Formats: sequence, C-alpha cells, structure tokens
Amino acid sequence: MTTAWGEFELSRFPEDPRDRLRAWDASDAYLLRYLDRERIGLSGTVVVLGDRWGALVTALAEHRPAQITDSYLSQEATRANLARAGVEPGAVQLLTTQDPPPERVDVLLVRVPKSLALLEDQLLRLAPAVHAGTVVIGTGMVKEIHTSTLQLFERILGPTRTSLAEQKARLIHCTPDPELERPPNPWPYSYALPDGIGAVSGRTVVNHAGVFCADRLDIGTRFFLAHLPEGRRRIVDLGCGNGVVGTAVALADPTAEVLFVDESFQAVASAEATYKANGVPGHAEFRVGDGLAGVADGSVDVVLNNPPFHSHQATTDATAWRMFAGAKRALRPGGELWVVGNRHLGYHVTLRRLFGNSRLVASDPKFVVLKAVKRG
Repeated sequence: MTTAWGEFELSRFPEDPRDRLRAWDASDAYLLRYLDRERIGLSGTVVVLGDRWGALVTALAEHRPAQITDSYLSQEATRANLARAGVEPGAVQLLTTQDPPPERVDVLLVRVPKSLALLEDQLLRLAPAVHAGTVVIGTGMVKEIHTSTLQLFERILGPTRTSLAEQKARLIHCTPDPELERPPNPWPYSYALPDGIGAVSGRTVVNHAGVFCADRLDIGTRFFLAHLPEGRRRIVDLGCGNGVVGTAVALADPTAEVLFVDESFQAVASAEATYKANGVPGHAEFRVGDGLAGVADGSVDVVLNNPPFHSHQATTDATAWRMFAGAKRALRPGGELWVVGNRHLGYHVTLRRLFGNSRLVASDPKFVVLKAVKRG
C-alpha cells in the first residue's frame, strides 16, 4: 500500500499465501489520501476505530494513534504489520471495544463496520471524549455507507455529510456538537429466550453490540439447540457468539467443563454475561483468540460449532475449514465435532476430507446438524 507516509507491505491474519484478499481496500486509501491532500492536523490524540487489518494505524504510526477493534484477528494482523513496517513497540496503542476509550479524542477516524449496532455503541462510548475541535472522518465502500449510517453519526456526534465517491469508496465528514443531547446507550441488550429450546428455554441471553443476531435467537442456533449431544465432559463452544449454545450444555449437565471461544471481544463478553446471568453451576472458561489455537492437542471431548461463512464482505469457507481443522487437532481420539450450517454450504464434504467421516444428525429444509468423529 503506497501512501504519503511511505509504502507498506500488509497482510491479514492468519497469513495465508493462497489468500487473494488484501489487508487494505479503496476506502483505507481514500482516507489516507484525503488526510494528506487536505493537510489534516494529526496532533493530539488520534483514535482509529474499526481498522480492519491495521492498514490505517500502520501508515499513521508516527502520530502515535490508538486503534480500537472488536477483532482479535485484526489486532494480531496490526501487530504483524506494525512490526513489518519497523514501528517501535508501543507507538500504537491497541485497544479493544471492551476497553475504556481515551479520555480525550482530537482526531477520530472511523472505518465503518458491517454492524450498525457496533458503530452505535462505539460512537456513544467515544462521544464524551469528542470536543468541538475534534476532526471526525469516517470511511467505507459505497455499499457499506447507508442513510442510517449517516443518521447515526448525526444523532450521536453532530452534523454529517458525505464526500463524492472515489474508486467506489466514500468519506463521512462529521462536525461535533458538544451541546447535542445524545441518546442513552442501549447496549448490552438482554432478552428472554423462547420456550421449546431445551435447557435454555426462558433463560436470559445478553448481547453486546455487534454480536450476530443480537436482538433475537437466530434460526440456525435454535435448530442446533434441539440437537445437542449429551454426557460429555470437556466441551468447546467454538465461535461462541453470545454463548447460548455453551450455556445450554452447561445447564443440561452441571459436570460439563465448557470453554467459550470467539475472535470477537464483544462476543466473548456476551457469552460470559449470558453464562453468569443464568447462575450456571460448574466450570467455564472464556477466551478471545484465533479459534482453538492454544488449546492442547487431544484435550477436548466435543466441539460445537456454527461457523461464519463471511469475512467482512467476502463469502468464503476458509474460516470454517480452519475451525474444523483446529477442532480435529484439539479433540481426543473418539472426540466429536458437531456442526450446524445451511444445507447449501456442503460442510459434509469438508468434514469427510478432514475426518474421513461425517454423519447427518438432523436436518430441516434450511439447516443440517452434522457430526464428525476423530479416529485414532
């Protein structure tokens, strides 16, 4: 990526030479060009929200910005890209969406996230630190910026307008109004689960902003809850989201040890809040990380997984493949991977390639639950 601050070699995390997707896009480049062309002052506290793979903070590292991200993978990519660029450790402050934001923000650069709820939550958290002189610029691809996006900036921070499009990217310009009466932050959001879904029927679920289907139980998870395994000791809720699947297992079997894992800081916070809200007995661990990396080989009895098939705007099975491969490594011989997914995704083929077997546990017109057993 060539910028006014230099040329940078950037990669996503985990690095995969077969991955054709770049670690930056036209919206990152547009924002950096604008900052240089308009000679935007980058003194004071610079905060970059939603920097997907660290492209923005790597380019702007000399200004000692703070990065706020919900993604563990994005944070690891940022670390690698900063090191590759020779940036001194500590020049960029790496914060998560669960960390307290800086007390004062002089420049706020926002890479618009896919989740409008996450944007709402983060702007409301940052708003007290924004002052009349704060420069606020958002960026995103044209297809990612909607009227609702602009209304959110305007409702929380102040008057907002957009730029002309360049290379299918657009900028958002917001003028902070310190006198604006902001709405209260609705996140995290809690609701009671419906009846007829096993051990978690009528129980409370807690969702931080940005978690998948935060305002309702998604139909895939609902189907999965009706077909969970029983009588297993050490279980992983892989890609746990709000933790409702792992919580269901723990409620059904108080002797179960459940590990909740997700790459989203918001998701793991939601899972822990859901678990604690229901007073679940037994032992649980909550971990933000890259799938099952760090989990010992052959140490798990069952892995439960509802894998995502999107990476930002790209449809891909790479994440599912990595989750399944990590599960195979972590499972003990005879251990089982249980997967729910849309029928058309063909996960049974992937499981047969990895495990040598795949059994259909249940199906309906939209979803399948599959089981693969680790042999030997």
